[in-house]
Amino acid sequence: MKILLINQAFVSPDEPGHTRHFEMAQYLRSRGHELVIVASDLNYQTGQRTVERTGPFAEQIIDGVRILRAYIYPALHRSYFWRIISFFSFMFSSVWTALSVKNADLIMGTTPPIFQAVSAWFVALIRRKPFLLEVRDLWPEFGVSMGVLKNPLIIALARWLENFLYARATHILVNSPAYREYMLKKGVPAEKVTYIPYGTDVDMFNPGVDGFSIRRKLNLENEFIVLYAGALGQANDIDTVLRAAERLNGESKIRIVLFGDGKERSRLESEARRMQLNNLIFAGVCPKKEMPLVISSADLCLAILQDVPMFRTTYPNKVFDYMASARATLLVIDGVVREVIEASAGGVFVPPGDDEQLARTILELSKDPQRVKQMGLNARDYLVKHLDRRDKLNETLALLERLVRP
Repeated sequence: MKILLINQAFVSPDEPGHTRHFEMAQYLRSRGHELVIVASDLNYQTGQRTVERTGPFAEQIIDGVRILRAYIYPALHRSYFWRIISFFSFMFSSVWTALSVKNADLIMGTTPPIFQAVSAWFVALIRRKPFLLEVRDLWPEFGVSMGVLKNPLIIALARWLENFLYARATHILVNSPAYREYMLKKGVPAEKVTYIPYGTDVDMFNPGVDGFSIRRKLNLENEFIVLYAGALGQANDIDTVLRAAERLNGESKIRIVLFGDGKERSRLESEARRMQLNNLIFAGVCPKKEMPLVISSADLCLAILQDVPMFRTTYPNKVFDYMASARATLLVIDGVVREVIEASAGGVFVPPGDDEQLARTILELSKDPQRVKQMGLNARDYLVKHLDRRDKLNETLALLERLVRP
């Protein structure tokens, strides 16, 4: 079985970001199948080129995984207008690249951004193959809730495109139970939507990893480290973290470390300098393969999003990585992921946008290391039982086989 995936934001282990599709490709390869990935030639966090093209696309083979890098206009970290231009450039170049792949049994598209899913639908139509739509975030609803999309005409067109893809997809795969409920309310038949969470590689992220080398590199050997690992974008509400850090500026042993990059990084760094935050560090980016070390360097891990109702539907991948590493999560996101943290007794919830409560909770937990450690162990136990990625990939393979050989 050969599956063709179009994913603009695909990440290899040597890049920063989430490598779920690379791991999926390796898993399928171990089962005698192939996942060919059409990706952009930019990393979505850093905006940097990942490969040099000498033609319409560049071909990579990484640990047996075939990746075709198509052109994308380099404007991911500019204005939203130019980001749309960038998305459109990949939408067209990815079709041309995908059509060079022969004998695919199934075409898989993923969203957001939504335009690349249109490419996958079009390729599936041309090739007369099943089209699996993977929905990782609810677009355009997230954009509307954040105020990124304001023009009524653009919102109407985006929602029309969303419904178009839901109707044309052979099947829809979602990674959050709330996404499935959202689609059912929009009239998508229940038998057409499958919920499979991503989970985490419990062997890669595990309590046995020693992160002291990261502490030493940052010169934070004896401090209480609160770690945020992920994108630095508008949705991530790092401004609330900065305000909490300002409240904790007098606490000599507490350090907040931000690993990541994104559109907001330069502004946030400037703001941190203005606020004279000597307890907050922008640590840059690192490849996904080094993230177990980074997470294991922390005492407490932070997951945060803006106080937007639609964000209550999401399952942030970083939370599962934290849990697998036996690290307690300081969760500043309400909704379905809060239910996971509370069911596991693996962390503490703070209302989104509340920097005073965030600072107070960090201070309290820094004085109770035994409680923090126990929450981490609880989180790991729950993750292994319910969200082991190996189990979730088995479920995904069963779905793919059902679509290819109904």
